[in-house]
Amino acid sequence: MPGGQYTNLQFQASQLGLGTQWIEIKKKYIEANQLCGDIIKVTPSSKTVGDFAQFMVSNNLSKQDVIDRPSSLDFPQSVVEFFQGYLGQPYGGFPEPLRSNIIRDKARIDKRPGLEMKPLDFKKIKEELRERFGSHISDYDVSSYCMYPKVFEEYQGFVEKYGDLSVVPTRFFFGKPEIGEELTISIEQGKTLTIKLLAVGTLNTDKGTREVFFELNGETRAVVIQDTNAAIEHVSREKASSDPGSVGSPMSGVVIDVRVKEGQEVKAGDPLCVLSAMKMESVVSSPVSGKVKRVLVKESDSIAQGDLTVEITH
Repeated sequence: MPGGQYTNLQFQASQLGLGTQWIEIKKKYIEANQLCGDIIKVTPSSKTVGDFAQFMVSNNLSKQDVIDRPSSLDFPQSVVEFFQGYLGQPYGGFPEPLRSNIIRDKARIDKRPGLEMKPLDFKKIKEELRERFGSHISDYDVSSYCMYPKVFEEYQGFVEKYGDLSVVPTRFFFGKPEIGEELTISIEQGKTLTIKLLAVGTLNTDKGTREVFFELNGETRAVVIQDTNAAIEHVSREKASSDPGSVGSPMSGVVIDVRVKEGQEVKAGDPLCVLSAMKMESVVSSPVSGKVKRVLVKESDSIAQGDLTVEITH
């Protein structure tokens, strides 16, 4: 495992609720690497192996389990795209028949991915981005969007909501200051903000908000903030059963896309919804053919491993 990945993967595992299984994840990392063909691990191939290892631990899978029943497993998107060939061709080629069983009917790339890329109209993309996000969009933003569209859209949404926080010192970006602590922020040349936290109000349990009191350049201010750590709502979700049409979540995460509706006909392998957890995406596909009886999740729902996502009559 690359040294730079070690601490990142450990943090990701703890955020996924797998922190107590870190030793097991390191063991599965070895197996996942072997399943990928003992590849050279740099960004982004190392992420593929890390996602694969956490997926195996989360679903209690051995190396042999993956080899024996890959067609019935919903692998993380990074793993699927690796086996499709989006990262290029690994030295020695892809292990077969594992590759074919993982990607199934998805497109496969057997050459350098860039050879088959379609031309991009950067001028048109820049115009479209400026219509969506404003006139500040630069050529650098266009390049970022073309390479990482989802990440770029999330970033622009964050900036639109909170402003440009790149000027905030890292420690105060990730954690709040202590009561009475003072910090200075240079927002542009010749303009500096001096901020001092005075007090934090009690939690409004109905709205999940708190009132925060601080001093801004000597003047007292108060703002209402959303306390994301406050548990306002406890959702008890139905768990998937052993019935093949009862489709459970393969991991804990947030639903970012729902692909089906009640009453819709689906075939085995069709995508039902997409989950995301700490930059690891996973498509939940239908294990059987039939009709969608119930859809129990919607976009932005937080769900746990084993929670029922979709029920299919077959």
